[in-house]
Amino acid sequence: MTPFEALYGYPPPILLDYVSGVTKVKAMDNFLCARQELLPLSKQNLTSTQAKMKLLVDQHRSNKSFSVGDWVYIKLQPYRQSSLRVKGYTKFSLRFFGPFQIVQRIGEVAYKVALPVGCPIHHVFHISCLRQKLGCQVTLSSSLPSMDSDGLL
Repeated sequence: MTPFEALYGYPPPILLDYVSGVTKVKAMDNFLCARQELLPLSKQNLTSTQAKMKLLVDQHRSNKSFSVGDWVYIKLQPYRQSSLRVKGYTKFSLRFFGPFQIVQRIGEVAYKVALPVGCPIHHVFHISCLRQKLGCQVTLSSSLPSMDSDGLL
């Protein structure tokens, strides 16, 4: 479904090619000839703009993938997750916790992580929330930040 059809509820009109000199009104002939010249130019501008937008978006993308058994850090944003919120200024609080081991790959961009027992957050994370642990030494984190009964730190 095109955006036009979604907005108006019917398919867009089909623009037929115009042959110069068919109409008797000179102003209408000039208008249709100008429209006929502008259609290929507007299509070319749309495709070049789409290519530029795709290029800019692809510059910030990275192809990450993890395998079962890899160690990763989990990105937790305290200002978004009130259940793990750090008191005080969140600007200087920890952003990555771990390392934790990947237990299972779920789909192409989701991974199940072995979190400590009794952890109040879900065990499945998007790939953008995970960062590869570098180095061979593994220092296990005993737990995530502690919380009270209301879910606050």
